[in-house]
This record gives sequence, structure tokens and C-alpha cells, in this order.
Amino acid sequence: MKHKFYIYCTNTASKIAVEGGETLLDIYNRLDIPSEYPAVTARVNHKSESLDYHVYNPCDVEFVDITDPSGMRAYVRSLCFVLYKATAELHPGSRLRIEHSISHGNYCVLKNGGTPLTDEDIKAIKQRMQEIVAEDIPFEHKLAHTEEVIEIFRKQNMLEKVALLESIGDLYTNYYLLDGLADIYYSWLVPSTGYLSVFDLVPYSDGMLLLPPDTATPSRPASIINQQKMLRAFGEYIAFNHIVGLDGVGKLNSAIEENRATELIQVAEALHEKKIAQIAEEIATRFKNGGARIVLISGPSSSGKTTFSKRLSIQLMTSLITPAAISLDDYFVNRKDTPRDENGDYDYESLYALDLERFNSDLNRLLAGERVALPTYDFKSGTRIETGRTMQLTPNTVLIMEGIHGLNPDLTPHIPEHQKFRIYVSALTSLSIDDHSWVPTTDNRLLRRIVRDAQSRGCSAKDTIARWKSVRKGEDRWIFPYQENADAMFNSSLIFELSVIRNYATPILRVVPRNCPEYAEAARLLSFLHYFLPLPENEIPPTSLLREFLGGSSFRY
Repeated sequence: MKHKFYIYCTNTASKIAVEGGETLLDIYNRLDIPSEYPAVTARVNHKSESLDYHVYNPCDVEFVDITDPSGMRAYVRSLCFVLYKATAELHPGSRLRIEHSISHGNYCVLKNGGTPLTDEDIKAIKQRMQEIVAEDIPFEHKLAHTEEVIEIFRKQNMLEKVALLESIGDLYTNYYLLDGLADIYYSWLVPSTGYLSVFDLVPYSDGMLLLPPDTATPSRPASIINQQKMLRAFGEYIAFNHIVGLDGVGKLNSAIEENRATELIQVAEALHEKKIAQIAEEIATRFKNGGARIVLISGPSSSGKTTFSKRLSIQLMTSLITPAAISLDDYFVNRKDTPRDENGDYDYESLYALDLERFNSDLNRLLAGERVALPTYDFKSGTRIETGRTMQLTPNTVLIMEGIHGLNPDLTPHIPEHQKFRIYVSALTSLSIDDHSWVPTTDNRLLRRIVRDAQSRGCSAKDTIARWKSVRKGEDRWIFPYQENADAMFNSSLIFELSVIRNYATPILRVVPRNCPEYAEAARLLSFLHYFLPLPENEIPPTSLLREFLGGSSFRY
């Protein structure tokens, strides 16, 4: 006799009678859940699960479609498997690398014995992907001893997966089969290829761009945006990874096991210093030619802007230039005049939360050599006050300003363009988990922020995760549209950093309560960090950008 019980479905806010052993997909198919898009995964007791998950006990279930970030991630992972199958069929013996997100898609390269892909090749791959989708082939979820899985991937010549699985030491490993072809994506896939009808594949730089559904309108593929500067920044670090022999987490783990981590840290930190010095030299050259009096530094949350600006100031001083800082925060309008968002809350991330008229007037007067009284914003009272603090630039001074609006032309419309030098800073993670799974830049920044908030701001991982959606929304509106305006881009990621962050983030994430929605993200991040072997922090210098998040920096914040 089957065991009968009830589950609580949050989508319908009702109890559903269940027979023990039913899959989530079985349950979903007999429910009438109002949604424009079908469920692709689910959350069971706030933890992400695939739709082939069997339910044996009472639980809370939330079915998730692609309008949810978790559902979109499952969709994109599944789409990557379809791309792999199509390339394996049309270009046997080739090596597909899905390197990173860019231009609303995922940049892919196919290493095919030195023969570059033509536009016709990419068109044929896309057509084969569409055929695979039309065939509605199931993604078969498998679990086997890791030794068996390693042999499967060794036969498929996927040696980067072999290196990773050998390094983490799991007894059993989950993997998927698609019509006999094996792959791992480190989290759940959609039930079958028929779910993946919306996508595009187009030529892009030296490879292809795989475009998933548009997040705003999932019924159509995302549109490409120009991010050539970003692509070059990624490419430079991917080339660096190849030079040091680390193109995947498996090789990073091997380097840690072989006690080569000290050299990795030294080389990665040296690359940072070299890039900062190059940017400082470019600023100095423009400054000496009558420009670049104002340096505007922008970037998303937890990109390391503050430490970057301090290290840039040091490099400028070696070029005999005096840096001076102005805080954009001091130009906030009084709280009562702050614009509000769609929920009626104060929108402090809006450009128009700043007194742009006063800000531009002060900058122009400073550039003209005047002594200017600078305001100070009192966050306790929510008012801007005058303290008598003044500033006057010498002929040898460069103003440095850090803030999310630095690359937005509407911030400084009255400042001559030649007087401005704009820098975009972000953690453009270039290390891949393996050939088909990348380390998301957003996850890297979120982990940095979780650690920093817990270390220095007394903020729990639960609270940081809860605020992250709002942070990302502000970035999408006020930062990312302007990143290609940068005169220079600085990649603040360090190839070894997640192996160090793991030590800090793991205990913080483990205390997120299971009875709250944030547990799903905490569990996902813990699963992700599992693939990185731990690396002690003692070799990281006090000037490292990573110290801004870990603590122990020689800079004052």
C-alpha cells in the first residue's frame, strides 16, 4: 500500500494530497498553477531540487519557472548541454569551452584542431540544437561511484572534469546523460530538451555567443549588447590562466595539493599591481598633456573599488602626482528630497539622489583653481551640512572619486570630457569549473559581500542574501549600461580567491536557517564552494584587494 500524505504548494497556497514516491514533475502535471511558463525546477523546504525528485514525506514545495533566477540558471545549464551534444556530433574530437557570461549571453569557443569556425558552421550547430530540442530528449539524471564517472569522462576526453572529480574526493557523483552523451553541470537541469525552445546562437569575436531567453521577456532570446572592452578584459585574464596552467578548478586544486599556492598568490597579486601601474601611467600621461584631472571609478557591489582606488593613489604618487579624494556620498540630497522607487521606498542608488547641480559646480570651480567649501552628508539626520571643510587643487593634483555612477555621462555633463578618466572595476572571474561550467562573476561578488558583511558590518548571510536582489537591480539600472564608457577596465578577481573565501563563507552560510527563503541560495553557494579545496590566507599580502573582504588590510577603510 502506498503511503499517502499532504504537501504544501506555495504556488497555489494549498495542501496537495500525494502518494509516496511521486516525482515533483508528476505532482506539477496534475496541478493548475497559473504561470505563463512551465516549471523547470522546484524548491523543496527552501532547497533547490530537480523535477525528477521523489517525494516521500510532507514538505513545502515551490515550483520554479524561468522568470526566477534559479529557473533561468537551470535553463541555461541545460541549453549548454544541448550545445555540447550538437558540437560533439558535428565536430567530433573538438573541445567546447563555455568561458563566461557577456553581452547577455555565454561566450563559447570550439577548439577544433586549429580550424576556426565559420558562420556556416555556427548556423549548422544552431540548426542541430533546434532539432535536438524538437526531439524532446530527456536529460537522464544518474548517480554512480565517482571512479565510474571519471572513467566515463576519460573516454569522452573531458580531462578537466577528470581532474576536478579526482581532486574533490567524493564517493558518489551526480551526472546527466543526453542520448548517451554524459556531462556534469553541478546543479539541476530541466526535464527534457523540449523545454528549451527559446535561444539563439550567433558568431561573436573568435567564437560563438549562446543567447538564452531574455530575462524581461522570456518568450524571446536575449539581445546582444556591445561589450568589446569587457571581452578584452576577460580574454586577457583567460590568457593569463593558460600561462600559469590553470584553466579549471581541478588544476587549481592540484596546485594547492602540490604546495604551489604561494607562487600562484604571488603571480596573481603581481598581475594586479602591474595593471594598476599601467592605468596610473595612462592617467599620468594624459594629465601631463592637460587632461585627466578627475578620475571616476565605478563598478558593482563588492568589486573592490575602495582598495583599487587606494592602490591607484599610491601608483599616481610614484608618478609625482598628488591624489585627492571627494566622496560622492557627501552630495546626497536631503533625505526628504530623495527620489522613491516603485515601492515607495527611498532610492539611494538613483543618480538623482545626488545634488548634480552643486556637484558639477564644485568640480568646475575646483578645476578653475578656486578654493571650494565642500559639503558633508550626515547619514544620521539625513541632511547635508556645511562644516567649513574646503579644498583647493594644486597644479599637480588629480581628483579621485569612487561611486556607482562614475561612468554615467549624466553625472558630470558640465565637465569637459578631456578632463575625465573613467575606470570600471569588477571581479571578472575567468576561472572555469570545467569546460562547460563557469564561475559566475555575480556569485564571486556575492560571496565577497557575505564574508565582508559578516566580518566588519555585523550582518548575517541571511540578511546579505535577502538584500542581494535589490542590489543587483540597482546595478542593472545604474552601472552595467555604462561600463563600456570606461577608459580602462580593471579585473579585481584573483585566480585563487574562492579557495580562500571558502574558509570564511562556509561557516557563515551554514547558519542560515532552513525555514527561510534565503536558505536556498545559501545551500547553492555551499554546494558551489565544495568544488574548491581550501587555501590558507597567511600568504596573502596586507595590500591585497582581497583583504578588503577578509580583513587584515594595511589600508584604512
